[in-house]
Amino acid sequence: MAPQSTFVAWFRNSSPYIHAHRNRTFVIFFGGNAVGEADFDNLIHDFALLKSLGVRLVLVYGIRAQIDEQLAEHGDTPKFHHHLRITDATTLQYVKQAAGLVRVEIEALLSMGVSGSPMAGAQIRVASGNFVTAKPLGVLDGIDYCYTGTVRKIDAQAIHQQLDQNNVVLISPVGYSPSGEVFNLSAEEVATEVAIALQAEKLILLTEQSCIDPASGTALLQLTTEQAAELLNKTPALPDAVARSLAAAMQSCRQGVQRAHLINRHVDGALLLELFTRDGIGTLVSSTAFETIRPATLDDIGGIMELIKPLEAQGILVKRSREKLEMEIGDYIVIERDGLIIGCTAFHIMADAGSAELACLAVHNDYRNGGRGDSLLNYLVSQARTRSIRRLFVRTTQTLHWFVERGFTPCSVEDLPAPMQSAYNYQRNSKLLYKDVL
Repeated sequence: MAPQSTFVAWFRNSSPYIHAHRNRTFVIFFGGNAVGEADFDNLIHDFALLKSLGVRLVLVYGIRAQIDEQLAEHGDTPKFHHHLRITDATTLQYVKQAAGLVRVEIEALLSMGVSGSPMAGAQIRVASGNFVTAKPLGVLDGIDYCYTGTVRKIDAQAIHQQLDQNNVVLISPVGYSPSGEVFNLSAEEVATEVAIALQAEKLILLTEQSCIDPASGTALLQLTTEQAAELLNKTPALPDAVARSLAAAMQSCRQGVQRAHLINRHVDGALLLELFTRDGIGTLVSSTAFETIRPATLDDIGGIMELIKPLEAQGILVKRSREKLEMEIGDYIVIERDGLIIGCTAFHIMADAGSAELACLAVHNDYRNGGRGDSLLNYLVSQARTRSIRRLFVRTTQTLHWFVERGFTPCSVEDLPAPMQSAYNYQRNSKLLYKDVL
């Protein structure tokens, strides 16, 4: 029963994300290295699953590896300047061949429907086309980049039309000029410009390695655009592929894309883990913080009740009805993480306006030991000082030492403000503490 219970719990926890992603536009970039590997079909299966769940899917593929293979086969040497390929007339022929071969390979895999396979019944239709108008990069630092180009315009209307017809849109890193010329483009740039033009909900960049904090050596789970810019500026040794993807994520979020994700494609199922689990597995980049502390609203009542219900059942918190929460919602503060309420507390100001009660401090079980209780307490202390409140009181049955360690002092019922004295439940026998904040 354990595996079944695990599956049921995972499926239930993923349901909010299934609802949230339906009918949303995701632009997904992956490099040419991924296409040539034996397990690429697993990634195709994950794309098909996203499509079956109602995601409007735009796939942008790279061909750097395939171009290098063509050059090596013909004894030609790749030419780069500032990490950009110089595309002469000969190289351009290899670009055309690589783009066509990779496109056909991806379309073939997306067309599979063998009974008993993950693609059974998928019936995915793929649309490709001249959605990208390009212009030559020109001459930089005295170097002529020839047929290496940059994006001039994305035909967003045409892409939306294909998505509206329930097609997966497949875009190569090749652009066309109004005069009929063909240009080799950066696939990351194409994916970024497409996401911006479509105002996509997500830009997802499947990278060759994880985005690592150089200081700690640990994976970076989330960054604001400001933090991403700081990381790029202060870490010149950041791997080039990661730096390109991070710059793409930062640019897209600054220009209207809600969120960008850097995901290590070598982790099996990483795309699904990132999109359908609470904490994900990659690096999330957004223009605003992924997790915020803010005043609660009426829309948060369901999340607050779900959060405090286990603690009420254990007797740690006093039971609160929905009606009481609705009446006092203006006193509540919540921690919101990706739409989920993972922490809350209440701040009841006494009639004398010189003191207040800290109540209903709770953090979701999966997010304890992460300093979030301290964050809520610090937020309330700051609010108290702003409102010229001198003293905070708290009643607790289970967390006396936690408050003592944070500067609270035990007190008696007689020390409480009059409203708290009259409401004190002697049967519950809560411990009482206070903290001077001014």
